[in-house]
Amino acid sequence: MPETSAVVLTGLESVGKSALFRWLTGRSTGDEANFRGSTVRCHRAHGRAPFDAWEVVDTPGIRLHADAATTQQALGATANADVLLLVARSTHAASEISALLTALDARGRRVAVALTFEDKMGPGHADHVQQLKKELGVPVVAVNARAFTTDHGKAVLAALEAAAPLARVRRRLQLREGPRIEPRLTLLEAKHVGPWLSLLALGLMFASPVYVAYAVAESLQPFVDARLIAPTTVALAKLPPIAHALLVGEYGVLTLGWYSFLWAFPVVFLVGVSVAVADESGLKDRITTALDPWLRRIGLSGRDLIPVLTGFGCNVVAVLQTRSCSRCTRASCVSLISFGSACSYQIGASLSVFGAAGHAGLFGPYLLALFLVGAAHTRLWHGALGDKQALAHNDHAFLQWPTLRGSGSRMRAVLQQFLFQAIPAFLIICVVAALLKYTGVLTAISTRMGSTMGLFSLPQEATPAVLLSVLRKDGLLTLHAGSGEMLTQLTALQLFTVVWLASTASACLVTLWTVRRELGARTALKMACRQLATSIVSGYLISRLAVFV
Repeated sequence: MPETSAVVLTGLESVGKSALFRWLTGRSTGDEANFRGSTVRCHRAHGRAPFDAWEVVDTPGIRLHADAATTQQALGATANADVLLLVARSTHAASEISALLTALDARGRRVAVALTFEDKMGPGHADHVQQLKKELGVPVVAVNARAFTTDHGKAVLAALEAAAPLARVRRRLQLREGPRIEPRLTLLEAKHVGPWLSLLALGLMFASPVYVAYAVAESLQPFVDARLIAPTTVALAKLPPIAHALLVGEYGVLTLGWYSFLWAFPVVFLVGVSVAVADESGLKDRITTALDPWLRRIGLSGRDLIPVLTGFGCNVVAVLQTRSCSRCTRASCVSLISFGSACSYQIGASLSVFGAAGHAGLFGPYLLALFLVGAAHTRLWHGALGDKQALAHNDHAFLQWPTLRGSGSRMRAVLQQFLFQAIPAFLIICVVAALLKYTGVLTAISTRMGSTMGLFSLPQEATPAVLLSVLRKDGLLTLHAGSGEMLTQLTALQLFTVVWLASTASACLVTLWTVRRELGARTALKMACRQLATSIVSGYLISRLAVFV
């Protein structure tokens, strides 16, 4: 055996590869996330003891008969493997192993098999494991990837060391089925009521933590204003003009920058907890299955819902996850993410603005409008999805209690991204806005765009919020400038309109750059132009609601 051998974990979606990777390496790649498409790129790391002689590669879940980029990536990752570790659910072992061997070229390759969901195995499964060993001629071990033990580790290590070429490899290998255990069905799988219950569950998954986050931020703001912002502003009042503008001016890092943390952090944290629990429990997978028929009407499949939901945390991560979409739905999915998935920072900023203006009740209608107009926007520019287009999402995950370890690992990644990427980016926005204000550039641009804002019955002072939201979605927090004086002067309809335009006129620059990198400059430009057109038309209609009503 070479000094360091490469073992590639390969299997269908939701079989526990990423959880197994974590236990073998001590590294997190989504951990025990129990939903489809959680891994969108290959991860490589050296194993920890006793696997330190191995380099472990985690691959995206393979979709049979799919053209997704992640499937092609997973198949390509096996080329340089010293050992292929086929990962399949013990509850569906024969069918999944047969499917993998049909998709992979395993001729002459050293192979071992790990059967996950050992805790779901019933009577007769131990005999089936022995039967598979005999039929395949390679080591087969059963493990529980969510609760890996020392004995599991010893069994996997022994299987890797004893890996051997398959006894027989045919393009259509059919193994004898053992006892098959199917996930228990719930009301979410009911034909008529299931989609509505799934939609309700989806709403609660996001609405509940968002409103709790709003209550927390609202209660803390007066205290922070009185004990931190006001004293700091007085203490730095005699700074040189440019330093004063950068630190405690209308767009200062201290006077405005703290809003990003106060209003966005509770949303990021609580929504992150909610999504992690849904991932770990398998609920999100059940929801995506139930909503597949409805989503196909706007050009998506149920599988594409996962990136859209991820967009409520971060649009950039969501765009990367669309690698798991079929080619015929990826552009539609990216379009909906860009328009309708309000990222954590956009949610926190809009809550902040609505709350500070005394119109917190507008947040619900705002999210509903994003959903409805986003769906119409996607259908308008991309059309419906035919029954034969893209692979239907018709499988069900096991519902199980989430693990603290898995949920905590996902939350650490979310918090690190917020603290070390989001906050610094917003502080940069504050610096840019302060410099533009200090030099008079922002005032000049606002004056030139005054007539344009007038089309939406908005004052030209609202221009910076729309412009800076192109840099980052929480750029609309600049509406708090001047201690929120302008917010008190806007009517409820004007406030809704300016938040709508700031949210939908364009994806943030980082998201647009990611789309360009993933799908090409032409696609990114086309998407941006279409989104701007939809935003302008819908924004104009919203601004005229008073006339219509």
